Formats: sequence, structure tokens, C-alpha cells
Amino acid sequence: MKIKRYEGFGSGAGWEERGGKLCRRFRFADFSEALAFINRVAAASEEMGHHPEMHWSYADIEIRLSTHDAGGAITQKDIDLSAAIDACE
Repeated sequence: MKIKRYEGFGSGAGWEERGGKLCRRFRFADFSEALAFINRVAAASEEMGHHPEMHWSYADIEIRLSTHDAGGAITQKDIDLSAAIDACE
């Protein structure tokens, strides 16, 4: 599978295209830090009206972005949300 890396927006750290979605993994020191991050991402997502797919296991979180209204494609909404998520870190 071809992976395209996205380095031109947000913090530029670690976003990549996998399976047609914009993806990034985050690792935190502990459960509480991960939960606080998820809550910040949720608030930013609500404000933007665009919601990520999040997978959480203890202190590890994977976020996947795509736009359902565009047939699951990566759109500017996803790029904008990735920058907002980076700011939550």
C-alpha cells in the first residue's frame, strides 16, 4: 500500500495518508493525559462541525480523518481539522 505523508500543515508532524484517510498516532505519558487530549480534540471537532475517527488504547490514540459528505475522500475540512488537532497536543 502506498503511503503519502503530509508535512505542509498543522505541526507537520506525522500525518500520513493510509487507506484513503489522513492518519496520525499520538502517544501520551498516561491514561489521564490521553483522555484530556481526546476531550480537547472533541471540543475542537464540535466547534468545526467535523468529527474524526478516534481509536484509543490506554495512552495511545490513532486519529483518522476523511469527509463522509465527499464519499470518504480527504478534503480541506480534514486538513483544517488536522491543524486544530495538532494545536490540541
